[in-house]
Amino acid sequence: MKIEIEYEASWRNSFLEGSNNEALPKKGRKFIGSITALKKSENYITRDVTHNTVMGILNRLIGEQRKLYQARKDDKYIFQDIESYVTFYDDVKVKNSELVYLRNISGNTDQNSFTGMINSRDTMFTSDYSKEFWDVLALDIDELLEFILGKEDIEESMVLDPLVISDRFAEISKFKPLEENEKLLKILEIFKSYFGDINYKNNKNSVVPLNLYCSALYLQKERLSAKYDLSSALTKSGTITGISKRLFTKKDFMNRFTTGEKKKIFGNPYISKSFVEGEGQVTSMLTKASGILEIVIDINRDRAKELKKMIENAGVSSFYLGKKGLAYVTNIDTREVKK
Repeated sequence: MKIEIEYEASWRNSFLEGSNNEALPKKGRKFIGSITALKKSENYITRDVTHNTVMGILNRLIGEQRKLYQARKDDKYIFQDIESYVTFYDDVKVKNSELVYLRNISGNTDQNSFTGMINSRDTMFTSDYSKEFWDVLALDIDELLEFILGKEDIEESMVLDPLVISDRFAEISKFKPLEENEKLLKILEIFKSYFGDINYKNNKNSVVPLNLYCSALYLQKERLSAKYDLSSALTKSGTITGISKRLFTKKDFMNRFTTGEKKKIFGNPYISKSFVEGEGQVTSMLTKASGILEIVIDINRDRAKELKKMIENAGVSSFYLGKKGLAYVTNIDTREVKK
């Protein structure tokens, strides 16, 4: 028998980790369609019609509401003895790319935004240690390297305000990576003696300045703790709010100084940019396909009529194929299919 299904605008990407053909994890499948997640090329997942897709459709047509993996576990699974006789041809007529905005209902927050009024009189900025501590960020890259190597006097100064400090980190993040040299090797050894084996390099084996500034703050914390009580600058776990040994996270940093909650993300463009050898940077968006899916089941005519009757009794003539693609059953032929 042959079943023809016409579909339109079937989404050909997945925004969740894992598979729909296995049990759902307790915390659900992780959303990987965020801007941050899509920076990793492996999180741009393409989907095509597979054998499992077809079996899921056939189960839907006869009114089966369970997921495919659940139905297959049933001893009375309708297609148990004929799955191997099912073949298909996905005749894609139109395929295009579209820019869509996705909303993550799990409540992710914006990495670089905050809400509420700002308290610039926090103890982190008004204590006896504050000036010496934050002035490290005022150093240019050469001065920073000398500071890490042992120079204690800092002539430059920072305005002690959370927004100014946040903006300074934004500037630092744009500094060009540093090529490894003898001085940098000494600095990395110093950091290793304090903080253990932390990677300060990017994928091109260059040292990232932002990482150095973040660790330099922790180094200054160690140096100043000999004469000041820095407990008001630290969290209960002994870290600096919003600043790790390598990274600065604006939303976490500003969360301490604002009256509002972290700003939730209500949507982001689904765009993946990756480098392909020979092509350069490739931009990928959501792919939608329209066409006709032909399903062929190599069974005798009596079994085909039985299956057709089950489909008719279920009354399912339309359903979703993929994420949003609406599909319609246009033909069910129980005659022998010519091969």
